Amino acid sequence: MAVESAAMLAWLQRSASRLHEQRTYLTDLDAAIGDADHGANMDRGFTAVMAKLQAEGAPADVGAILKTVGATLVSTVGGASGPLYGTAFLRAGMALAGKTALEPGDIEEGLQAALEGIKARGKAQRGEKTMIDALEPAVQAYSAALASGQDAKAALAAAADAAEEGMRATIPLLATKGRASYLGERSVGHQDPGATSCALLLRAAADES
Repeated sequence: MAVESAAMLAWLQRSASRLHEQRTYLTDLDAAIGDADHGANMDRGFTAVMAKLQAEGAPADVGAILKTVGATLVSTVGGASGPLYGTAFLRAGMALAGKTALEPGDIEEGLQAALEGIKARGKAQRGEKTMIDALEPAVQAYSAALASGQDAKAALAAAADAAEEGMRATIPLLATKGRASYLGERSVGHQDPGATSCALLLRAAADES
């Protein structure tokens, strides 16, 4: 299964719709341990992404699409989410520059680049109650599925499952990075909103594949 620009756009549209539908849920999660703006920020960012791609026309180069997404998120999403998600998409776009279709291994490379970009920008690691707690196990699950001979559709489903498991695993964690870290022990018992939006994006990818 090769992912071309049309499929990439379909995933982004599905992601935008999911984030809009879950806007209040994400905001409620963020209200407990953050600034109560994650849902609004992500909804605004992906609405801007789709508007830009529709207005300018999406390039055939999948890497260029991802870089457009990243630049748009950086300029429209407030808080830490804009720079982090923006960096993820920009790094993935750089890794996949010039490709008009993505093979399963290319998707793995893009996911890994996105993960490393977030780690570098946020100076965070797994276990610190951030979106990395959803993304890193998702990348590992995708790679393991490919290594076992599964196709990209099955690998993306495994990645989405792992992201959701990682998302739920943030509930008992003590936040040591980001706004939630200011709460100390009071951050325990709450699901991380960034991990949740990350899981939503990966589930949208699995559903679209």
